[in-house]
Amino acid sequence: MGEIWKMGSHMESVIKAYKTLSKIPSIVGGKLNNQGNRVTSRWSIRNLDRGKNTQYMIDYFLDTNLKVQCESEFAVDISHELLTAVSPKENYKAVIREEKDDKENSKRKIFLEVWTKTTLKNSIDLTSLDIHGDVYADSEFGCLEWSSDEKHICYVAEKKIKKSEPFIKRKPVDDKTKDLDEKTADDKNKDSDKKPTPGEEHIYREDWGEQLMGKHQTVVVVFRVADETFSILENIPDNLCPGQVRFTPDGDALVGVAWDISGVRRLGLIYCTNRPGYIFLYTLTGKLKKLSEENKAVRSPRFSPAGELVWLQRAAGGPHHACHQLVRMSANAVKSIIESDDYDIRDKISVVIDIVQNSKDICNEETFYGIYCQGLPRKCFSSDGKRLIFSTPQQNEIRSYVVDIESGDITDISNKESPGSTSVLSVRADVILATWSNLTTPGQLFVAKLPAAGQERDISWVRVSTPSAPPTAGMSVQYVPLRHQNEADAVSSFSALYSGAAGGGPRPLVVWPHGGPHSAFCNAYSLEAAFFNMIGFACLLINYRGSAGTGDASIFFLPSRIGIADVADCKLATEKAIELFPIDEKKLLLYGGSHGGFLVAHLSGLYSGYYSVTVARNPVIDLASMFNTSDIADWCSVEAGFPFTDDGPSTEDQLLALRRLSPIIHAHKVTTPTAIMLGTKDKRVPYYQGLEYSRKLRANGVNTKVFMYEDNHSLSSLPVEMDNLINAADWFISMIKDK
Repeated sequence: MGEIWKMGSHMESVIKAYKTLSKIPSIVGGKLNNQGNRVTSRWSIRNLDRGKNTQYMIDYFLDTNLKVQCESEFAVDISHELLTAVSPKENYKAVIREEKDDKENSKRKIFLEVWTKTTLKNSIDLTSLDIHGDVYADSEFGCLEWSSDEKHICYVAEKKIKKSEPFIKRKPVDDKTKDLDEKTADDKNKDSDKKPTPGEEHIYREDWGEQLMGKHQTVVVVFRVADETFSILENIPDNLCPGQVRFTPDGDALVGVAWDISGVRRLGLIYCTNRPGYIFLYTLTGKLKKLSEENKAVRSPRFSPAGELVWLQRAAGGPHHACHQLVRMSANAVKSIIESDDYDIRDKISVVIDIVQNSKDICNEETFYGIYCQGLPRKCFSSDGKRLIFSTPQQNEIRSYVVDIESGDITDISNKESPGSTSVLSVRADVILATWSNLTTPGQLFVAKLPAAGQERDISWVRVSTPSAPPTAGMSVQYVPLRHQNEADAVSSFSALYSGAAGGGPRPLVVWPHGGPHSAFCNAYSLEAAFFNMIGFACLLINYRGSAGTGDASIFFLPSRIGIADVADCKLATEKAIELFPIDEKKLLLYGGSHGGFLVAHLSGLYSGYYSVTVARNPVIDLASMFNTSDIADWCSVEAGFPFTDDGPSTEDQLLALRRLSPIIHAHKVTTPTAIMLGTKDKRVPYYQGLEYSRKLRANGVNTKVFMYEDNHSLSSLPVEMDNLINAADWFISMIKDK
């Protein structure tokens, strides 16, 4: 499509670019069978007419050389499947399915199904059963797991609360009440339990915040397949919310994560790996035991084939995301804890991979920067249980590794045929299933046989899926290492990714810092980046200091320096891009969301004559006011450089620090045309922040436009994504076409 931004009438071509890219599917999951010769992949594609994504499944059958022998004749729509799990011996498949009973989709039902290879064995209407609330299928709590004997299934759901009603409510006459005196004491107690409690329907209950609204208190549910009976684990204290549950290899206990909610204020969980909790073990005798230490944030427990337990952990509190340890507990230690009431975990936990402050040397003269992934693959061990395979952001890519859990030796096994990101999905029978993509190539499936120990560097990847033809052919991606000269700071280096046409004249540059701030851009396929490239823009994706994947020292450098160090990094990255690439200096476009919106708002105030136009999506504008309403109030204080307390800033200096680091203080300097995109359901950065900013800009005569969506912080529901991307492009083009 070329340089759409130069066209007088551009909207039709911009819309066509989005429609073209929306037809490219993305990989959202995949697993291998026990023999490692069958790939079951899960894909998602934008369905513009339905206004939502359609998910579908494709199976690939592999020969002994891991070449695709055959694949599913047609893809199968699985959009209504929330969770699926194949039993250990592959005799059954469990499915948690969502169904809508009416045209308006307001009557929602959840079913638990168990399938044999030829028929439906069980189907239970969990909504009508009414023993718990919604089943959790999110990435934080959700799970669906079989016991090793294939007799039980466990999952996590919302705890059922007793119904309430108004104090004054007219009730129907029930003749059965006349015989109440004749009922037994047990019958009377049952009636009392069912009777709604008056006046409690409006009591406020804290939930888990952004994208987890309505999720308050979890319970673990165990389903017995043979007689279709359910039991809810008891004796779990109310101050713990369990999730990520799985059976021990022997099936004599369950292990999971329990988040501690005993504080005054419950803070948002999604994208926050710093929340305190425990790895817990629950025995079949009903005893709850903690396997991890106090004051830790933990996640992703996994059992090896040999029965060893591993998980990820870091210190609780502090920045929302940081480097993790990989720790292990031997099979004998787990067994002894199950059997004993008097145990000490201190000598039972050993570190496999420690937190990396800057970098460390690993096998084959490679460099490793630590673990920053949100979780381990569901199946992640070699057949003998001695090696674990995982993926994590590393500088500008997601890279995959094998670690020997005894020696701690780490080997990079990423697909290195060309620069890009490799993410492991599953490991079975020493076959590894992974996705690979880069900014110019949509995601593809690859498999590889895990080489013998010590020979992992010789891994050979085999393509499984046929990639979609990239409409952004001719684009190049380059890594841009950056460093501040004469910088006294302990951390002075960072990086950026540039994507744009390989040739041609000067182009507008989308200057794009990520949100977080402790996340990172990786060289992986992105519809947004492809969209901007397709309409003729170049993109500069900036991993400023504080980004994940470059050592824990970089993460902890940024708190107390937000709005200063990260802003300086963005300015330096822009200058370097102009020096290295064919960029039109009069067409520098600011684009960012959340903390990225915070940064573009800073940049447009501090360098208003330098940047041409701004699009800010749910931007952080004022930390002082955000503290009182955000689901992550701790973010405000930690990033401003002082400890979080539930009662807020305790000194005037702390309150002033929140204000001084906020872009609101530069609003009077802004002359850059600014579009602000906000979500009314945003619990993370309340939309009034953007409205306040827009009013100040308009009062100063700045060309300002506000888009308001009924969506959450990410603005990622399909109709909202379509509208905000196309409007962002239109805003950019309209503001620069005469320059």
